[in-house]
Amino acid sequence: MFTTTPIKDLLVYTPKVFGDHRGHFFESYNHKHFLEAGLEYQFVQDNRSTSKKGTLRGLHLQTGASAQTKFVSVLQGHVYDVAVDLREDSPTFAKWFGIHLTDEKPQSLLIPRGFAHGFVVLSETADFFYKVDNYYDKSAEAGIIFNDRDINIDWLLPTQELTLSEKDMILPTLEQFRKHKA
Repeated sequence: MFTTTPIKDLLVYTPKVFGDHRGHFFESYNHKHFLEAGLEYQFVQDNRSTSKKGTLRGLHLQTGASAQTKFVSVLQGHVYDVAVDLREDSPTFAKWFGIHLTDEKPQSLLIPRGFAHGFVVLSETADFFYKVDNYYDKSAEAGIIFNDRDINIDWLLPTQELTLSEKDMILPTLEQFRKHKA
């Protein structure tokens, strides 16, 4: 079942979970459910990352013809997942939405093209999984610095407890991203 968020087109998917004394089962993705909700995506690539507590990956996106819709979830652990609306014509431009994704409460976030995406790991480790509707293109890689003052994301952990890649530590601000894009 899809539910809306305060940002148009950004949706939370909560599957029906069947459980008993052995554990549980659910469909993490069913193309028919997407079509019934009026969502016509053709996912072409699956990605998975494993990270330690405090790891922050983001804020990332692919631009231009290589832009990607992402359908993200957690296989193991707990992350705080964030999407930032970068659609210039959107009334929620530069607004962000965050959601706790865990293996204990199966949910996924559908992030359309035109959003930056990132997450921080809150458990000791986390396996993060996502589908995309366009292939990765290194030349279309872009991003925004995680602590941009204009976006002002609360990552739930103190900055000194975060671990970022060298690449993510030097991403541009939103203002710099917009100037470069223009």
